[in-house]
Amino acid sequence: MISEEQFYRAKILIVDDEPANIRVLERLLNSKGYTCIESITDPREAVAGYQKFQPDLVILDLNMPHLNGFQILEQFNNLDQEYHVPVMVLTAQIDKNSKLKALELGARDFLSKPFDLVELSMRIRNLLEVRLLIDQLYNDQKILEDKLSKNAFELAVAMTKLKEKSPTTEEDPT
Repeated sequence: MISEEQFYRAKILIVDDEPANIRVLERLLNSKGYTCIESITDPREAVAGYQKFQPDLVILDLNMPHLNGFQILEQFNNLDQEYHVPVMVLTAQIDKNSKLKALELGARDFLSKPFDLVELSMRIRNLLEVRLLIDQLYNDQKILEDKLSKNAFELAVAMTKLKEKSPTTEEDPT
């Protein structure tokens, strides 16, 4: 189970070229108790910010100068995706082709601007829950693998000791 503290410590990265949009999102997230929020207004810095911050969720605009959200999604796809970091597209670009392309490139959710604050808050929480559960599963798997490895080693040591202690029966040549 995911604790409230885990939700509030989740790292959220916002990539949007409009400072006003970022302020609205930061206020919303802060009002819900989230404490680890990074924002990037220059999409050319998105990948470096992603790698440095290692977010649990990315909120991404599509229509930005220099690099659009689709290009950023493609760049994220080239990074190590072992941890399944969800990307929520939050954009005014609401045509069906944009939605499908964003989802095809790996976005996990798509919400159009202007957005409803309650709906956005719930979608963020849902994406974070899945992300944190996957992280928890990965950590549990690692613990089990370590225990299995330790048990296998202990078994091998015990078998070696048993072989050393057991009397060898040699056949009598007579």
